[in-house]
Amino acid sequence: MTDMIETNELPVEEKSPRECAIIAAQAADEKKATDIMVQEMGDLTSVTDYFVIVTASNERQVEAIVDAIEDDMREKGGVKPLGRECEDRTWMLLDFGTVIVHVFQQQARDYYRLEELWNDAPVMDLAKEAGLTEVQYSERIAQLMGVEE
Repeated sequence: MTDMIETNELPVEEKSPRECAIIAAQAADEKKATDIMVQEMGDLTSVTDYFVIVTASNERQVEAIVDAIEDDMREKGGVKPLGRECEDRTWMLLDFGTVIVHVFQQQARDYYRLEELWNDAPVMDLAKEAGLTEVQYSERIAQLMGVEE
């Protein structure tokens, strides 16, 4: 039996974790997030299947990105967050169970370097799988991902 979520329109069938990670990355991109990356965590931890990690330029953009991801995950992915955490609006987390989304301001992302804690996790090719070809990457993240600027 497949779970379904009621929206303002017709019920939406829950998408796979991979599809949900892509939906979250696309929503972040639509709100002009930078350094968007999706790490495949399934073989490394039992906590989640995917980390979606993005950077926002300020508090307002952090909130806008989180709201857009939450809306799109509900409307397109058929899932609601199990939890939402906030660290002084410099880092917000949305926990969808199989997908955990981290939205950082640049200084917090550089400090925590979350993507480096799990550097053996495969990184999804967002251009190929999500159609995201114009994502801006900082020098550190581009180097980590092997993206040519």
